[in-house]
Amino acid sequence: MANHWTLGCDANDPRRLADFWAAALGYVPEPGYDDPDGASIIDPDGRGPAIGWLRVPETKSAKNRLHIDIRVAGEGPWDMPARERLIRAKVPELVALGATVVREEHDGAVLAHVVMVDPEGNEFCVA
Repeated sequence: MANHWTLGCDANDPRRLADFWAAALGYVPEPGYDDPDGASIIDPDGRGPAIGWLRVPETKSAKNRLHIDIRVAGEGPWDMPARERLIRAKVPELVALGATVVREEHDGAVLAHVVMVDPEGNEFCVA
């Protein structure tokens, strides 16, 4: 049996990042979590890990060593044109929430993923 786990993150504004990632992933605020210097979100279906943020004074200064990939197309194998449509539909939703597009990555003529940054500049991919 696997252990339950939480992805712990630093942030200047934990609530802002929790709100962004909850909307991006379909998560909800963790019931009973009430820390003025932190925020936590959970998968409402109980399948994915919790994600928590703690306030830190320093800003992000380098590339992430760990990042979240949003897999809008689910598990492979994929219908590549359908997968590209799902990726292209998700990216503007995330931009509206405060993310920024960095670049598109292609595997030949096929869109592999879109690299983005969240509101505090943390890199992630939409695949």
